[in-house]
Amino acid sequence: MSLNDRARQFLPFDALKGLRDAIKIKEYEHERISKGDLSEDIINKISDIFMNYERKNTYKVKYFIDGRYEYTEGQMKLNPTNRFIIINDIKISFDDIMDINIIL
Repeated sequence: MSLNDRARQFLPFDALKGLRDAIKIKEYEHERISKGDLSEDIINKISDIFMNYERKNTYKVKYFIDGRYEYTEGQMKLNPTNRFIIINDIKISFDDIMDINIIL
C-alpha cells in the first residue's frame, strides 16, 4: 500500500453529508429578525440629511438586509427619483435605511 493510500484511510469521515450545511442554514434562519419601525425623529433626521446632501461628506448608514442590520460608511450617491442610495457599491433602498449619520 502506498503512503498516500495509507494516509487517506485516516482522513475524517463525514457520515452525515450535508448535515453541517443544513445546521448552518437553520442557525442563520433562527438568527434572522424582522425589520423594526422607525421613530418620527429618525425619519426626520434621515429626511434632513437627504435634503442637505453633499457628495463630499462621509456617511455612516445602518440598514436592514436579509433579516439583519448592517453598517457601512463612505461617500454616498443619492438617487431620490428611484429612492435608493449607493455607498461602497452597496445599493440601499430608502425603505431599508434605519439610521444615517454624517461623519465628515
